[in-house]
Amino acid sequence: MVADTKVFDLSHVVEDGMTTYPGLPGPAIADHLSRDDSRGRYAPGTEFQIGRITMVANTGTYLDAPFHRFDGGADLAAIPLSRLVDLDGIVIRAGRREVGVAELTRFRDRIAGRAVLVHTGWDRHWGTARYADPDHPYLTAEATEWLAALGPAVVGIDSVNIDDMADLSRPAHTGLLAAGIPIIEHLTGLDLLPDRDFRFHGAPIAVAGMGTFPIRAYALVSE
Repeated sequence: MVADTKVFDLSHVVEDGMTTYPGLPGPAIADHLSRDDSRGRYAPGTEFQIGRITMVANTGTYLDAPFHRFDGGADLAAIPLSRLVDLDGIVIRAGRREVGVAELTRFRDRIAGRAVLVHTGWDRHWGTARYADPDHPYLTAEATEWLAALGPAVVGIDSVNIDDMADLSRPAHTGLLAAGIPIIEHLTGLDLLPDRDFRFHGAPIAVAGMGTFPIRAYALVSE
């Protein structure tokens, strides 16, 4: 990495028992092999810990692949890394709960092939009951249609859901994933990024047969 490049972590820390999305269980983190137990397996002074985590896929900051919404859609293993890493990124600053076309139009020429990250500031409520409040910010159906037509590589948001949780048709998930555009939810730290001129990275492990998995999202900003 170039010496004058800053790294910004955009992911929440995954902790035992934490809540990511209302109604879903938190992760259970434990030892598969503890350090104490390992000592009898290795040479004196040599020890290891092998961890175990049990969790739903929608934990922490995670990526949705088309398979999450559509049977037969691309799963985590089928999404090309070119859609997820070393992307030119832009941040859209949302000033209201309903993120609509009005917030997006000035970025029309900068969306195609880029990581489009919607900054709402809702991540400030992470870890509190307020985070799951129904009045969270979201992307409107009209904005989704407008975005999908321009072909971003990936779309992310720092809110509890990219859709209005009260809208059970889930138009943002439906429209973006139908277009083959992955979604990242529960981002954090977008307030630290410039509006443009940064590189975004956010890839999950390649799991066949799954549509969602946590990622370590980060951005590189040249100073």
